[in-house]
Amino acid sequence: MAEQTRFPEISLFQGFNEPVRAEADVQDLEVIQGTVPEALNGTLYRCGPETQYPPRLGVDKADFDMLVAYEEYFNGEGMVHRFRFENGHVDYRSRWVRNERFLAQEKARRSLFGRYRNRYTNDELAAELDPTTSNTHIVWHAGRLLALKEDGLPIELDPVTLETKDKVDYDGQVTAPWLSAHPKIDAVTDEMHTFAYQAAGDGSTDMAYYRVDTTGKVVAEVWFDAPYAANVHDYALAGDYVVFGFYPLITDLDVVKAGGPFYQWHRDEKTHFAVLPVNGTAEDIRWFSGPAFFGSHIMNAYVDGNKIVLDVDYSDAGFMAFPNHDGAPYPPPTSFDDIFQLAQVTLDLDGGDAIQVEFKLPQGSNTGAMSRCDDRFVGQPYRHGYSLSMLPGFKAGVAHIDHETGEVRTWDPGDGSACMEPVFVPAHREAAEGEGYLLVHVNRENEKVTDLVILDAQNVDGEPVAVVRVPMRIRLTFHGSWVGDEDLAAGTSYHRPQSEHDA
Repeated sequence: MAEQTRFPEISLFQGFNEPVRAEADVQDLEVIQGTVPEALNGTLYRCGPETQYPPRLGVDKADFDMLVAYEEYFNGEGMVHRFRFENGHVDYRSRWVRNERFLAQEKARRSLFGRYRNRYTNDELAAELDPTTSNTHIVWHAGRLLALKEDGLPIELDPVTLETKDKVDYDGQVTAPWLSAHPKIDAVTDEMHTFAYQAAGDGSTDMAYYRVDTTGKVVAEVWFDAPYAANVHDYALAGDYVVFGFYPLITDLDVVKAGGPFYQWHRDEKTHFAVLPVNGTAEDIRWFSGPAFFGSHIMNAYVDGNKIVLDVDYSDAGFMAFPNHDGAPYPPPTSFDDIFQLAQVTLDLDGGDAIQVEFKLPQGSNTGAMSRCDDRFVGQPYRHGYSLSMLPGFKAGVAHIDHETGEVRTWDPGDGSACMEPVFVPAHREAAEGEGYLLVHVNRENEKVTDLVILDAQNVDGEPVAVVRVPMRIRLTFHGSWVGDEDLAAGTSYHRPQSEHDA
């Protein structure tokens, strides 16, 4: 008898989180509030997990451990969303990333992959398959639209149809088996900086850094050894340096082989940072160390004299999707500050090897998750940052952080609503830093629909510029990118105007 498709009756797959499992095309989304600026011409691409088939593990309520449930949130197959802006109109398209994993499961009509990144829990049919879901981020560089996840190579998609093309290893120039989901694109040179962690295989301490020019040629490759087999989800470009944070969310291969989680939090270990000149070698790396904390994302980083400054989404309790290795429970949060908060990390190139951490935002600002900046200023001194902010009732809103004044302004999406990562869009090609809009994907849990909200990036607490309705649920998206029409046509990533910092 054929195996029936039936999802377990747990919150992960109920209510707003019920799997959608469908591709869609909608021309002229309804504008339910305000007016879409006619000068906003380009495409917002977003990427997130959508569950193709019920998970192999924990099919009953009783044996579905909540940590496994959190993992499953990250383990869905990649779904890419395209919002096309043209002269005040917005069209929507979604498509699966039809990579090797997706196609194999489509053929088998069931899930073939087990716990998050744990190949030892996979079906035997998946033994030789690439396990990546391609579900984390989507970027445009050197004329290619790339769907990314850190356990696989980029997957190229057609920027208009979203048709899946092929893996991208840059004509064999990338020898690591996978690349980061968080490359940094230098808006001055248009070069892409990227890397692989555990680059010699699961549980290894090998790191590989790559720099890719505007033609898709790899112009730098540096391998070095990490302090432990860490999760290095995000990293920083700061002027002429790349900076890697090694937070003690560590892979123990013996635990993985026994069917356990791919990562465990080691609060007894230290956090380390490696500072590598972009034209340097492994021998040029400067190392810094300090007490354990986890930095999920980098808002931005820059060089200030002989110091490197990073604004980091900071937690001193690890990451709640993965357990403490010593069995201690994850502390129940009483506020968003207990989960993540924005911290400024300083690495003094002339002042020893200690990591300096400072919290500069007002107490209770509850800000510091999925942080972003104006992408045209990545790696450079900047003023404006954007982040999720937890509002009363554990409701995710959006915050604008003015690093010059210290002011934090927030937008409340309303009851029963949750915001995803904000993406900045310049108002026009020569717009100053922060002059433009935030595009925010908002899940309306009570109405079972998703809105795309356009906010004034410097007046986020005001009325939205426009609210555009998607007449269906988009369960979750992690990260996204804006590509203006001129950059899409030219194959370029960003145009960076002169700023006050360049003077």
